[in-house]
Amino acid sequence: MSVFTKAATTFALAGAVASAAALLSAPARADEAKEKCYGISLKGQNDCAAGAHSCAGASTIDYDGQSFKLVPKGNCVTMKTPHGMGSLAPMKS
Repeated sequence: MSVFTKAATTFALAGAVASAAALLSAPARADEAKEKCYGISLKGQNDCAAGAHSCAGASTIDYDGQSFKLVPKGNCVTMKTPHGMGSLAPMKS
């Protein structure tokens, strides 16, 4: 194997590893730009919960104040529902 072939292979492998690392770190950056917004999710569309259930998609009522949905930072308290505005903290349903 020539020196040129070895160098090209090494650079290609390094590029592939760097690309894979960038893909793995992308979701973490996306989540940093989100916040938990309570009281805005519809039945079965929550991202997670506090209180009666602990699983995503387990909410049994619309606009459950104990369940949240991840939304872009700064948008939660401006989201209007039939029960009021979204909340950054759990609230009574």
